[in-house]
Amino acid sequence: MDAGGTATVRLRLRNTADVVDEYRFVPVGEIAPYVTVEPPTIRLYPGTTGTVQLTFAPPRSPDATAGPNPYAVQIIPTEHPEATAVPEGNLTITPFAEMRAELVPHTVKGRFRGRPKLAIDNFGNTTLTASVTGNDNGDQLSYDIHPANVQVEPGRAAFVSATLKPRRLIWFGHKQQRPYRLAVRRSGSTPLDVDGTYVQSGFLPRWLATVLTLLCTLALAFVALWYTKAAPVSSQATAEIQQPVATTLPAPPPVPSSATPSTTPSVAPSSAPASAPASAPAKTQAAGGGAKTHPSAHATAVLPDTAGVAVTKLNASSPGRHICYRAYVDGIGWQHPVCDGATAGTQNQSRAIQALDIAVSGTSAAANGYMENTGWQPAWQSGPAKADVTIGSPNSQLRMEQFTVSLGVGVVCGNGWIQNDTQWQGQTCDTPGGPRSWITVGTQGKSLRLEAVQLTVTA
Repeated sequence: MDAGGTATVRLRLRNTADVVDEYRFVPVGEIAPYVTVEPPTIRLYPGTTGTVQLTFAPPRSPDATAGPNPYAVQIIPTEHPEATAVPEGNLTITPFAEMRAELVPHTVKGRFRGRPKLAIDNFGNTTLTASVTGNDNGDQLSYDIHPANVQVEPGRAAFVSATLKPRRLIWFGHKQQRPYRLAVRRSGSTPLDVDGTYVQSGFLPRWLATVLTLLCTLALAFVALWYTKAAPVSSQATAEIQQPVATTLPAPPPVPSSATPSTTPSVAPSSAPASAPASAPAKTQAAGGGAKTHPSAHATAVLPDTAGVAVTKLNASSPGRHICYRAYVDGIGWQHPVCDGATAGTQNQSRAIQALDIAVSGTSAAANGYMENTGWQPAWQSGPAKADVTIGSPNSQLRMEQFTVSLGVGVVCGNGWIQNDTQWQGQTCDTPGGPRSWITVGTQGKSLRLEAVQLTVTA
């Protein structure tokens, strides 16, 4: 059958016992969540036969694994529980391909190069093998794409780094927008094109060209005036040769006279401010204010309680690569941020996480959240070092089931506490440069809320 459709199978049961018995039917196996039995119980007299109908409805998502999927139905008699029977069957789900791609960020700026990232999500139920190429109108850019070929498992995402270099520099002038396109190609299907914009800036600012032009004009004007006035000055030199004594003798007095005014004000300003502050505190203390009216008490700024502020403080005291994060929890709101492996959220309190705020130092980060009943958010959220990256929907009653995180440089590891669990899910780490450059924490499509998380980063 095709994922997203339905199929039915009839199960026939005969009561070979000598008493009237009631039988309960329980689907088991990996595809049990997609199997319903109607009716769920039947009552049979000895020697009679009954029939129930099994309906299969696997979703059109990566959870519906392509190929053979064994299933079974556990039949539990009420009168004789030890006589449980488990008939088995096999459901073959046909493969389907569905992928999405998004540039992060959509617009990049630079004088010599731009470095966007392409996020490729595999929403099909088979492994996605594709190649990435770049092109633009007019062949104005060159493209360095790594890796040029990717393999993405079902329900996973891969990040491709691209370096855009203009073939011609802009020395002066306005910024120029150069549209480009990255194409994701897979065998036997139409390429998926993702459009972006590279904004190329001039090598030198435009105002500098104006200043240089003015300087050159002034220099040419000075040279022209010099040569045009040189002859009259030299011709009058003999007539004024007798007057240097009269013109130079009055010159020395201004030296001491100019020194005297300069020293006089230097004393007056220094004494006036010295007396003013001395009298001001005296009045303040006499009034009973004292230290309470010190100006520094009103000049301190209160920083927001976010992950970006926390990781900035941590990096200042311990330079290096760190990760800080905080959770928006049902009935609590935003918690205080924690860092480097500490626990954000709650455990065994039946409180779901609705949103996460993540910030890193020493690298950049990108993240996305899988929300109950809505699926993955439409766009990845990303930011540079020490910037807040927020995913989810705070104060929206939407519970987060799963999230994924990727770093520009370094290794990120994560762990999650899932609804109804008695222990942590288990730490998972990414493999930079390999087929997995991200981590995924939580579950998907099982209506199990994510209650607590732990994150760490390494070099």
